[in-house]
Amino acid sequence: MSVSQQTVADDLLADERWRLVERIVSSQPFQKSARLRDLLLYISERTIHGHAHDLTEQHIGKSLYHKPSDYSPLEDSSVRVHARQLRLKLHEYFDGEGSNEPLILDIPKGSYAPTFRPAPKAAVPPAERAPTVIPATSWRRQAILPWILCGILAIVCAVLLYQSSRHGANGAVVRSVNPVWPFSQVFDTWHQTTIVVADSNYGMFRILSSQPGSLDQYLRRDFLQNTEVLKFGEADRRFKEYISNSALTSFADVVDVVSLLKMAGPLQTQVSVRSARDLRMRELDHGNYIFIGSPGSNPWVSLFQDKLNFHESEGVVGKSVKEFVNTHPLPGEQARYEGLRGTGTVGEDYATIALLPNATHDGSVLVLQGLQQEGTEAAGRFLADEENRRQLQSALGLSGWNGATGNMWFEALIRSRTVSGAPDSTSLVAVRRIR
Repeated sequence: MSVSQQTVADDLLADERWRLVERIVSSQPFQKSARLRDLLLYISERTIHGHAHDLTEQHIGKSLYHKPSDYSPLEDSSVRVHARQLRLKLHEYFDGEGSNEPLILDIPKGSYAPTFRPAPKAAVPPAERAPTVIPATSWRRQAILPWILCGILAIVCAVLLYQSSRHGANGAVVRSVNPVWPFSQVFDTWHQTTIVVADSNYGMFRILSSQPGSLDQYLRRDFLQNTEVLKFGEADRRFKEYISNSALTSFADVVDVVSLLKMAGPLQTQVSVRSARDLRMRELDHGNYIFIGSPGSNPWVSLFQDKLNFHESEGVVGKSVKEFVNTHPLPGEQARYEGLRGTGTVGEDYATIALLPNATHDGSVLVLQGLQQEGTEAAGRFLADEENRRQLQSALGLSGWNGATGNMWFEALIRSRTVSGAPDSTSLVAVRRIR
């Protein structure tokens, strides 16, 4: 149940920690986050009244978010997601409006009980005293002190410059902090952005079992529990246990994540990275999402296939060459674009880059999917290159457009030439506007 400021007990209102919580939930970073306000009020009230030990993920899910009695945190990660977002909002508060607070509120990772600690006090200048002879053994330490202070001042200046670029004279957020287009549509000051990397274990299981799979199977975990598709005896049992209980992704996905975080710039503090296995359908209605991988390793991508022109196609899973089918070829385009026979081979691979609105139009979705890992990595590399972005804008008829006047939804087909398992060059093959 949500905690109301009008019904809290008098002893709570008199508590310095609760007054800090009230100031936090009334601040600008929390104005559009009712669920985060409720979460902070609830866990703070329970902690102040001595019930911090009750604050488990399952308890919060049932008591605050009204989860059913058979609710399992393993199947529904919404409490963890909100706790992660709350930590980010608290950092934002204490870096801005709450920089002069006498107390600091933290939520340690791995816990849902907030901690309260005194804010560090500014150093008091020492009284004037006679000159002190500095021992020879400490001379080097004293000599580098000015450089340490210079470094600290440089960091402070950088933080102030960042904050001044975010806020105008009246505290309004300034869009000038947004990255270059098209990243400005998935990294912004109003939304959290979640990067969802592929589930390599799922991809391996599909290949070994030669089964196409589906998002429905993936969500119900039927695919990983099917005992008939592999016949390895005891090795089969251990293998299924491993891929069912571990989360692995590809090197290509890691490369793309690093590139995306770099393009997010100062907004990367609002970005989180999650495995496809940890995501839930209800979370997709709000916020920005970036999906890396094809439906074969990141089944969530299949949600957007009906809005795209280029569809991934595969004959016998693990044995046939993947290709993109061009559902409506334009003059000069091929009907099919065939990729590599397998990851690590030499040749050409293809990928698509798609930017779409989410289901409720309350955020954007960027999809980077390659036929093989090389194509997926190439899609990220393509977008990170300034000249490639100019070519993309030109092909879409948006030369010089910076996204300030609205969103532009599109799909692009990318060709990559690969050597030794890595993309050597990328080029733009075709584009479509998504209306």
